Amino acid sequence: MGTKGVGELVPASQRSNHGDGAVRSGPARLPRHGARPTDGGSLTPAATGDAAAPGGGGKPAQNGKRGRGQRDPAALREFIERFTGHLTQAGFPRTPARIFVALLTSDSSRMTAAELGALLTASPASVSGGVRYLVQVGLVTAEGEPGSRRQHYRMAVSVWQDIVALRDRQFTRWSADLRDGVQILGPDSPAGVRMAETVRYFDFLSTEMAGLLARWRDQSAAVGPALPPETR
Repeated sequence: MGTKGVGELVPASQRSNHGDGAVRSGPARLPRHGARPTDGGSLTPAATGDAAAPGGGGKPAQNGKRGRGQRDPAALREFIERFTGHLTQAGFPRTPARIFVALLTSDSSRMTAAELGALLTASPASVSGGVRYLVQVGLVTAEGEPGSRRQHYRMAVSVWQDIVALRDRQFTRWSADLRDGVQILGPDSPAGVRMAETVRYFDFLSTEMAGLLARWRDQSAAVGPALPPETR
């Protein structure tokens, strides 16, 4: 899909003005144990939620592999911040990117706002703005809890396919508008010829992407689910 491909992960047209709280970030630093969350800061020494080891023990299993409840909190912190950096370089707002990666590290792909705030040492306002952004662009869904006002935020197992599909739909919209531009400029004018070539390029990407995603679905169905039943 070119150098930027799915680069800027969420189309600019689908972004919302979610306020400073959702994009504000501070320097990466580790607060002392028990410190209050701050906007956009780094992760706490013992992260909460199912993305981290209970009690922060982080001891490896006897067979040398890490399973649920056996993750190294420091390695988890480093991974979340590192992958967040990749997403922000691709155009993803920082706070939503941190929440997105935090959900990626959750075995259930599901966390509450309080769990996200504790894991990321982010204020409630920052978490609220970040999850609102992710919900609005369709990368996260909000789920209520019976008898409670608390909501859980869930990331679909197919989230990366959803991101590619978002980009593909944007290419389709661009192509339709560019066709109008060709007629306005004149199909024989130099600018019109260049624009027509761009239309053909986006049409090619959309056609190839549809086939690519179909082949992926076939391959995924043949291999079977990669996740344990409780996380599907």
